[in-house]
Amino acid sequence: MSKIAVLIPCYNEALTVAKVVQDYRSVLPEAKIYVYDNNSTDCTDEIAKNAGVIVRYEHRQGKGNVVRSMFRDIEADCYLIIDGDDTYPAENAREMCDLILEGKADMVIGDRLSSTYFTENKRPFHNFGNKIVRWLINKLFKNNVKDIMTGYRAFSYQFVKGFPVLSKGFEIETEMTIHAVDKNFKLVEIPVTYRDRPEGSVSKLNTYSDGLKVLKTIMALFKEHRPGLFFGLLSLVFLIASLLLGLPVFIEYCKTGLVPRFPSLIVSGIFFVITLLLWICGIILQVIVKKHRQLYELLLTEMVKNR
Repeated sequence: MSKIAVLIPCYNEALTVAKVVQDYRSVLPEAKIYVYDNNSTDCTDEIAKNAGVIVRYEHRQGKGNVVRSMFRDIEADCYLIIDGDDTYPAENAREMCDLILEGKADMVIGDRLSSTYFTENKRPFHNFGNKIVRWLINKLFKNNVKDIMTGYRAFSYQFVKGFPVLSKGFEIETEMTIHAVDKNFKLVEIPVTYRDRPEGSVSKLNTYSDGLKVLKTIMALFKEHRPGLFFGLLSLVFLIASLLLGLPVFIEYCKTGLVPRFPSLIVSGIFFVITLLLWICGIILQVIVKKHRQLYELLLTEMVKNR
């Protein structure tokens, strides 16, 4: 098992992959470097082979699928994942890996947003989307992670082998962050410089469709990881609707003894029943989630013993 594995997921990065490999080899000469080609059509894999790295293939399209294969296949003490588009300089790689190897972190995040991202990135909607995602996750999961969607991270063995990858595409970064926060892994953020893609290199991230997938992933993970709050908020919505419909009828009944609006009363009663059902579902699911966290901790403990 290698001490450090550098993982580079690639889809049509022929213009930059050789430079990325050279940069990270120079700062981490002892590391094994893997390029995972995701159906490239521009000879990315051939260029990577000529650069002297290990090239493997993932034929299911999407970054999440690539990360799933990487994490399953590769054994290392420290995993450093970077994009193959030459947007992340290698100068912070050693520090990030040392934090993992010294046991000071389970995931190190290369924080672009506190550095040069907003000035280097020429896509304003990407900037806005990063801010929205950061605000949502920090509010919903009660944290203060500065860069949710960075593609520059280092991981411990325990995190990688205990992380169930469910995303297929660019939502993977959001899923990693929420998993680390929810499972109480040691998180460290390091400000890293970011540079925009070189001329001729095209981003594979679609601002709108991938942005919607990320937001959908956040809501799904919020429901799964914090069901008590999720269903509690839903039950509150139905409770307010029930009161808005039912209170005027009740007030009128108190004044006159008559109930002239039976449809409003019936719908109000239905909404109140839904409120109770949602609230009870939230309580039950929150207990299940807590039990799952306990079992996950036992799994990690067993993993450490068996290494």
